[in-house]
Amino acid sequence: MSTKIVVAGGFGAGKTTLVGSVSEIPPVTTEAVMTEASMGHDDLTAIPGKTTTTVAMDFGRLTLEDELIMYLFGTPGQARFWFMWDDIVRGAVGAVVVVDSRRLADCFDAIDYFERNQSIPYIVALNRFDGQLDYTIEQIREALEIDPSVPIVDFDARERRDAGRVLRRLLEYTLSRPKEAELIA
Repeated sequence: MSTKIVVAGGFGAGKTTLVGSVSEIPPVTTEAVMTEASMGHDDLTAIPGKTTTTVAMDFGRLTLEDELIMYLFGTPGQARFWFMWDDIVRGAVGAVVVVDSRRLADCFDAIDYFERNQSIPYIVALNRFDGQLDYTIEQIREALEIDPSVPIVDFDARERRDAGRVLRRLLEYTLSRPKEAELIA
C-alpha cells in the first residue's frame, strides 16, 4: 500500500532537509541557486547561509514494515511558487507543516491552506534550529491559533530518527480520524 505525504511550510523552514533526511532513495530536489532576483522577496535575515531554494518540489520515499510505502512531496516555500500547491497536494493522505519557531509568520500561509482544505489532516513540526526552540509548544499553538486537536511536535529536520517520528505521528493522527482512515484502508 502506498500513501502520499506533503511536507509544507515557509521559506527556509527545513522541508527539503526533512525529505532528504528520511528518504531511503536519493531525494529528487528542484533546488536552484538563489539569485539577485530574489532580493526583496526572500528574507534571509534569520537564515543568512541559505544559498538555494526549492522552485518546484522535493520527492522522497520511505518504506515502513514492507507493507506501507510513503511518498513524500515537499512544496516550495515562497509565495511566488504557491500556484503549484493544489497539484502537489492532490491525493495526499496528510501533511506536515514544518515551522521555524524563529520566524512563525512564515508558516501562516501553509497552515491557512490546510485549515481551508480540511479534507487533508495536518500536523505542525517545529524544526529545532541550533538545537533549541524559541518558544514552548503551547505558546506556538496560541500564536498560530491552531486547534488543540492538531498535533505539534518538535524535531531536528537533519536527524533521520526525528523526521521518521514526525511522519509516524502524522500517520497516527491521520488514522485516528474516521473519514480519512476509510480513505487509506
